Amino acid sequence: MTTTMALAEGRVGGRHGWRIVAALAISSTVGYGTLYYAYAVLLSPMAASLDASTTAVTGALTASVLAGALMAVPVGRWLDRHGGRALMTTGSITATVLLIAWSQVQTTAQLYAVMIGIGVAGALVLYEPAFAVIVSWFTADRRPKALLAVTIVAGFASTIFMPLTGLLVAQFGWRGALLTLAAVHGVVTVPLHALAIRKPPRVRTSRPAGRPDHTSRRIASRAAMRDPRFWILAATLTAHGATTSTIGVHLVGYLISRGHPAAFAATAAGLLGVLSVTGRLVLTGARRRLPVTTIVATVFAIQAAAVLAMPLTAGNRVGALVTVTGFGLGFGIASLAAPALLAESYGTTAYATIAGRLAAPVTAAKAAAPLLAAMLLVHGGYHVLLAAVSTTCLFAAIGMRAVGQERDR
Repeated sequence: MTTTMALAEGRVGGRHGWRIVAALAISSTVGYGTLYYAYAVLLSPMAASLDASTTAVTGALTASVLAGALMAVPVGRWLDRHGGRALMTTGSITATVLLIAWSQVQTTAQLYAVMIGIGVAGALVLYEPAFAVIVSWFTADRRPKALLAVTIVAGFASTIFMPLTGLLVAQFGWRGALLTLAAVHGVVTVPLHALAIRKPPRVRTSRPAGRPDHTSRRIASRAAMRDPRFWILAATLTAHGATTSTIGVHLVGYLISRGHPAAFAATAAGLLGVLSVTGRLVLTGARRRLPVTTIVATVFAIQAAAVLAMPLTAGNRVGALVTVTGFGLGFGIASLAAPALLAESYGTTAYATIAGRLAAPVTAAKAAAPLLAAMLLVHGGYHVLLAAVSTTCLFAAIGMRAVGQERDR
């Protein structure tokens, strides 16, 4: 037998481990707020300034998200081998530069090029790398609390940055707003990633001779790829990702189509961010008594029922708020459930690599689903779209239940 190093104080929640959690909670909030949620506010003024259609400008965001999906696998491999400090610091610097470049675009082609770059940079700094860093620092008993802390804080990114971006646009125009957001992003995220993120400390433990780290990671990742549970989970979360992005994009339009004022529709849709935090708190509290898969499957089923009920209840404000609440409980639950299930099922040896392979199809579905939904709206209207979303949510609930059954065998 030879000896190697295992995770020590940080893995049980040492002081620096919690400093990293605080840093990632703040940087994820700023990252999502500036690189993703601000886009919805900037959409109309950008389209007018660039003399482009709203559809063309929306497509740039889709291209950005798809670029991030393509980066998920290589980013995961890097994180397992080298950790998050250099990667996330480079990503935050790059994202800051690209935000400045975004403020200077003059054509739709330039916008697409910048947004693709932002999608790549986002893959280096948002949830997936943040979760990989946290998984490497904390043991299974403390990991849920650490992950919850990051997702609760970052869950308010839209609540903070969408109004802030609106104020900046009103004051400085969309180009000036982006320059201000770039300054905020750079001043906050670059030092947090550069100074706070560290590899966990280590102590001696035993491991069979002749099995270097890269070999162990390769064996662990291959074992996950051969496990039917991984592919069931991937299909489940891909389906659910498609539903959340579809509702997130089209909910305001649907509520307006039911006769609600635009202000009410936007306010109701804004509840999704707050409710995503509520759902994560429910998951964390309930998992002490129930399996994660059971809780998540139940929430997915509630979402399916809520969407199915929308044509009957969303015509009045109370009914609309009730159904939005039912769907919103599951709006962010997958982002907390996925790392928990992966770490429990496959350990932490190749966590980031396995998580990257899971994130790629999920992120791609989130990018493509709203456009596919728009096409469905043209041919079938909102009733057909909501039926499709409800069915997909039900499929996700069944899939998550199947993951739980496979785990129990």
